Amino acid sequence: MELLNRKKTGKVERPVKVLQFGEGNFLRAFVDYMIDIANEQGKFNGDIVLVKPIEFGSLDRFHDQECQYTVQLRGIVDGEPKRINRIVTSVADAVDAYGEYQKYADYAKLDSLRYIVSNTTEAGIVYDDTDRLEMEPPKSYPGKLTKFLYERYKHFNGAMDKGLVMLPVELIDDNGIHLKECVEKLAVLWNLEDGFKTWLDEACVFTSTLVDRIVTGYPRDEAEELCKEFGYQDNLIVTGEPFALWVIESAKDISKEFPLPDAGLPVIFTDNQKPYKQRKVRILNGAHTSFVLASYLCGNDIVLESMQDELIFNFMKATIFDEVIPTLTLPKQDLIDFAEAVITRFNNPYVKHALLSISLNSVSKWRARCMPSFLEYIKNEGKLPTHLTFSL
Repeated sequence: MELLNRKKTGKVERPVKVLQFGEGNFLRAFVDYMIDIANEQGKFNGDIVLVKPIEFGSLDRFHDQECQYTVQLRGIVDGEPKRINRIVTSVADAVDAYGEYQKYADYAKLDSLRYIVSNTTEAGIVYDDTDRLEMEPPKSYPGKLTKFLYERYKHFNGAMDKGLVMLPVELIDDNGIHLKECVEKLAVLWNLEDGFKTWLDEACVFTSTLVDRIVTGYPRDEAEELCKEFGYQDNLIVTGEPFALWVIESAKDISKEFPLPDAGLPVIFTDNQKPYKQRKVRILNGAHTSFVLASYLCGNDIVLESMQDELIFNFMKATIFDEVIPTLTLPKQDLIDFAEAVITRFNNPYVKHALLSISLNSVSKWRARCMPSFLEYIKNEGKLPTHLTFSL
């Protein structure tokens, strides 16, 4: 079979607007997938360049396929199991920050560039005082970003319309705030001029984001069969669930220039993402933690089996609707809709989520996911919540 390539997809060339630190499955099935839809609908008109931000690994598969790949979303849609296929053509190139340093660094001088997306793991947003400006590149992600932004600042002589918007999706609270703090510390460490620090603060936007989609990655056991179905060879297939949510918090409103919701995409712009984070952690993650141990003791091994167990399913619903939702601050219908979506996701026949993997670090998870609902319920009702108490 022919390898997937641009000729096969009929890729349209667009200006590069996004530089993405990280080429992993999540970003490709989430951010790049959404931008592909926005491009198709004429709402964005921008391409993405992927950056490999670490020394090891290879980009050969990306170059072999000219950065074209398939996303297959699998799950329950309108009550039926469905598989939704999309060839993503929004990625224009992939570059190695170490092996192709100059090519990577030259993107700082690109007039059309506007957004920096990153997913460098929870440990990626850290201040490293051993980073140096003369390194090509600095070791840490904040080091790479600081040098990249400084090169852009110098190239455009501090032009205020050449600032960039940072969209980190690393799974830490206030990811954008922490990223900006690291960049500001490095600017001080490297004795960069005050004009750059002002440009950082006034021309650039550091957003904090919350992301939600289960991405199951490359379907190793099914890849050969899927390629036969597609009619082409694709070594970069990514699978995930249909549900997605991207909440973007920033002091400056960027919704008009990054109009993904206009393409029907599940993106929310806000000046406070905390209620959405609270909703996800307490309903989705809290539900998992509340039933997982009891379900395992009842003889179940995965979440789907738990949903097919009437006792566990009813326990979970009572936990969410009777004890968690009443403690949250978003509009009740929003909470109910989200909870119903969570139940649909838990019933996904394509995701085999092991109870024992969820059960790891259960005490700390219970403290973070369930205890806030537990305490708020007691405060509001003056009594113990039956199901959350049992879960403890």
